[in-house]
Amino acid sequence: MSKVAFVFPGQGSQVTGMGKVLADQHPEVMDYFSKADQTLKYQLSELIFEGPQEELTKTVNAQPALLTTSIAILDYFQRSGIKADYVAGHSLGEYTALVAARALTFEEGVYAVRKRGEFMEKAVPNGEGTMAAVLGLDRKSLSEATQSVDESGFPVSLANLNCPGQIVISGSRKGVELAGEKAKESGAKRVIPLVVSGPFHSSLMKPASTELRAVLDGLDMKDAAIPVIANVSADVMSLAVEIKEKLIEQLYSPVLWEDSVQKMIDLGVDTFIEIGPGKVLSGLIKKIDRSVKVYSVSDEESCQTVINALKEEKL
Repeated sequence: MSKVAFVFPGQGSQVTGMGKVLADQHPEVMDYFSKADQTLKYQLSELIFEGPQEELTKTVNAQPALLTTSIAILDYFQRSGIKADYVAGHSLGEYTALVAARALTFEEGVYAVRKRGEFMEKAVPNGEGTMAAVLGLDRKSLSEATQSVDESGFPVSLANLNCPGQIVISGSRKGVELAGEKAKESGAKRVIPLVVSGPFHSSLMKPASTELRAVLDGLDMKDAAIPVIANVSADVMSLAVEIKEKLIEQLYSPVLWEDSVQKMIDLGVDTFIEIGPGKVLSGLIKKIDRSVKVYSVSDEESCQTVINALKEEKL
């Protein structure tokens, strides 16, 4: 029997004006942006709709902005009656998935990711850490390259295992540089430095984990009503106590996205719907397995297109 997964994008998919047309036309969608403003006590909605893009891209703004926009789009899309058998999100998107699975309320999710963004920006002084995408090298070879550099005293590790041939490394500026050189020596086609404000999903993020734990301890987290595939284990999590620990671990551990998608496929998922701005995850999923159906929903037109396609397939 056909199964559906909703997946939610992470930081980097934000764009000025995302969700605006849908919010202008549907008051119930606008409600989410208004709730985010009230929860955070600043005009996040104005920043999302009007920019400037440079301000929206800052980690402390991008994270709540993406969660808000993705959940607003999800609410509109779900009015069609289409439901998910599993949910997952890439890094920040995991919090969106947990709101979708009702483990967190929308307000809790927005608050948590705003604080998460603050802690992540504060963990490492600006300019001391960075990330780079390594293309065309297998996981084992890249892991060996980063491990040898890390053991020599320059922190670096695998951060995002996105799809075959695309892995992001993260750590100290020197560590990422040296690991990038070793990756090229091992056969990597390209090493692309990323414009980020810190070494996310590396051991350098551990100082932020204590502060994040205090925030998560203050939330009324529930067991997930829909199974969630965890970034750090690429396995199902549903119990509140487990979810909290996995979110803390996620800060300084690699995002096993390729493994997570493969896990959902192994569980019978043959239809993936990316909900939120952009099509980053849709592209990755197609590279992981071309046999599955992949859709992306970001506005009213794409919502209707996907709803009609799924009705034809009788999902």
